[in-house]
Amino acid sequence: MIAKIAVDKAAFGFDRLFDYSVPKGMEEKIKTGCRVMVPFGAGGQKRQGMVFGLSDTFDGDPKKLKSIAFLLDEKPVVDDELTELAKHLAVHTFCPLFEAVKAMLPPGLNYKPVFKYFADAESSEDDEEQRVLNWLRKKKNGAEGEAINKAFGFLDSAFIDSMAEKKLLRREESTRRKIGDETTKMVRLSEKEAGLNEEGSSILKKPTPKQKEVLEFLSEAGAACVKEISYFTSAGKAVVEGLEKKGAVEFFEQEAFRRPYKDEFRRIDPESIVLSEEQQTAFDGIAKLCDEEKGSTALLFGVTGSGKTSVFIKLIQREIAKGHQVLLMVPEISLTPQMMNKFFAYFGDSVAVMHSALSAGERIDEWKRIASGKARIIVGTRSAVFAPAKELGLIIMDEEQEQSYKSDRSPRFHARDAAAFRSKKLGIPLLLASATPSVETFYKAKSGKTKLFEMTERYGGAKLPDSVIVDMKEETLCGRTGVLSEALAEEIQYNLDNGQQSILLMNRRGYNTVARCAECGTVKECPRCNIPLIYHRANGRLMCHYCGYSEPATVRCDSCGSEYVMYSGCGTQKVEDEISAQFPEARILRMDLDTTMAKFSHDRHFADFAEGKYDIMVGTQMVAKGLDFPNVTLVGVLAADMSLYGGDYRSYERTFGLLTQVIGRCGRAKLSGRAYIQTYSPEHSVIERSCAQDYRMFYEDEIINRKVMLYPPFCSMGSVLFSGTNEKQTREAAAAFLKLLEEKVAETEIPIRILGPTPSHVAKIADKWRWKLIVKYRPDNAFFETMGETLKEFSKNKDFVKIEVMADPYDIN
Repeated sequence: MIAKIAVDKAAFGFDRLFDYSVPKGMEEKIKTGCRVMVPFGAGGQKRQGMVFGLSDTFDGDPKKLKSIAFLLDEKPVVDDELTELAKHLAVHTFCPLFEAVKAMLPPGLNYKPVFKYFADAESSEDDEEQRVLNWLRKKKNGAEGEAINKAFGFLDSAFIDSMAEKKLLRREESTRRKIGDETTKMVRLSEKEAGLNEEGSSILKKPTPKQKEVLEFLSEAGAACVKEISYFTSAGKAVVEGLEKKGAVEFFEQEAFRRPYKDEFRRIDPESIVLSEEQQTAFDGIAKLCDEEKGSTALLFGVTGSGKTSVFIKLIQREIAKGHQVLLMVPEISLTPQMMNKFFAYFGDSVAVMHSALSAGERIDEWKRIASGKARIIVGTRSAVFAPAKELGLIIMDEEQEQSYKSDRSPRFHARDAAAFRSKKLGIPLLLASATPSVETFYKAKSGKTKLFEMTERYGGAKLPDSVIVDMKEETLCGRTGVLSEALAEEIQYNLDNGQQSILLMNRRGYNTVARCAECGTVKECPRCNIPLIYHRANGRLMCHYCGYSEPATVRCDSCGSEYVMYSGCGTQKVEDEISAQFPEARILRMDLDTTMAKFSHDRHFADFAEGKYDIMVGTQMVAKGLDFPNVTLVGVLAADMSLYGGDYRSYERTFGLLTQVIGRCGRAKLSGRAYIQTYSPEHSVIERSCAQDYRMFYEDEIINRKVMLYPPFCSMGSVLFSGTNEKQTREAAAAFLKLLEEKVAETEIPIRILGPTPSHVAKIADKWRWKLIVKYRPDNAFFETMGETLKEFSKNKDFVKIEVMADPYDIN
């Protein structure tokens, strides 16, 4: 038998499915979708691989093939559908095949090759060697070198290797999973006791009252842990151990799932949800798509507060009743807590969660619950698109326009496209939802390629907030230089006086954004990246938000020695300080990356805010989307221009979406809402459209610009990034690649436009210079084949072996 295997760490230029022979004893066990350990390369180093196919025939001489070393999985970890998705990702994101598979599995599930050592001699003249032999003889399954080093305090493996060379130790190759399974020690009746129990008898001729109580409990329960036995009977651990010695019960290990969220939520019946007329119309239309099984895509376009989540819940309830699983994606971890609380309340333990804040063990166990079908609803961020659900009936993608659905690491996929692939493959609907859909998605909806469902009113009669544009130029002319305009400050005070809550958006963390010498004008930059360092008052350091470099804050200029280094610009830390000084009685919560590093910190902070423990929440974009706090009646945007002039074609779309979403956080219940937008560009159409919550007018303006400039949706755009420590060589590599790509394009005549090469938006990160080509293309097979061939051919150019080349089918930054 021959196996077609994708091998880990295979360079993209040489990546393919490699042929390996299957050992005789493995033929009945190995299946497509199982992982294996195989020798790879001239040195035969063991690497992990994934079986993509099995065959009884081979064109060449099978005897020349290398053989699979280990079978790592008893059953496949990816099914046929996910295997096809991996192939699709490899072609369309230009990554090695195993890398695509690896993205689908929780990190802790990966294996690594290890050596195990066994005692192979009775004695040694060396005392230290004798100690090791004595210790290993007690280890029936041997021990890894790492365990031996830890037990004896060796600094390296040289001593153990020397013992192996002397034939004192036997070394065997093995594998170890990075994170093991969680198990619980359980108790059950022994086979003999169970048989006698059915006849009304027992191994124990005269059991004590406590022993009798335990045996009766286990006869009814089947199995239980000691803690449960103690809780439901009057017997303790000693009684159970005594029964085990007499052969009446036996201990065994049972797999236990590490759950990230405890199921402690008050249950709510989904039937209690009463849909509005608009919601019901949307529900009926989407439910019809679910029944058609055509793999269609729909857009649920509803204003903020229109009740899209209620429609999700009713659709999920319907699909679960049909025996299906449902995948619901959210763009950020910060949106998961409120969503999880709501879904646990409605659906209880049938909900699984997938996001990067979980521990490695929790991620594995949630993955297992989904794969086994125990979890019927999957809520998660971008990586949840690979959930191993075998009975999917519906995929929902909330806030579908968000950038966080795009992966910046290989494979550089977009969750929307991966979800669309699964939707088509399985014949199930993909439901995209947003109050501010991406221009591409809305264009497809208007052209009829995507089914459009609209909800134009807020649920329960709530009104959209009244929005006010504050011209910060006038504030400056009046001598007010703080972060709050006079009007916004008055509104905050009103809320404090009336027990209402406020949200303030400052989409930049840190304290000051620039440290500049007042004499020579030199800006303090990161020595590894060509961007300014950001001052963080919390730790008194200047920090780089790209590579993580930091240094103590200083008042002395490195260039001229002046002691007049001035700090300017504003981040969330400075906003918090100024508001604390202006409103000393206010309880302020800051939400940014610095305050949400701890596990479940989002959950804790948002729960505290919902309970009224804070009056004002200051934060970055994580406070702008998907949150529902009934007592929030005021939103302030402190620097609306920040993303407006971002330098790429999506700047207007991102700004409109962010402003519209954050404005929508207030006035969602009985109390009316107000929004104050502070800007230096009050007449800008994007600012005006955002305040009016008028997506359609924004879209009509934007689609004209996109068509004239040939931007998506009228083409696809991607980039090829070149990165290296030598700037000249990096630039030359970009030019050489351009020449090769132009030659390939001339042969195929595919429609394509190439811009550049130019320095990237940030020209140097972590001591590596970055140049790029921007590519406008038609996303057909001819393009992906041409680009893939160009990348593979260029990777063999020995002049640029030190230059890293990354093709991204989505990103242009």
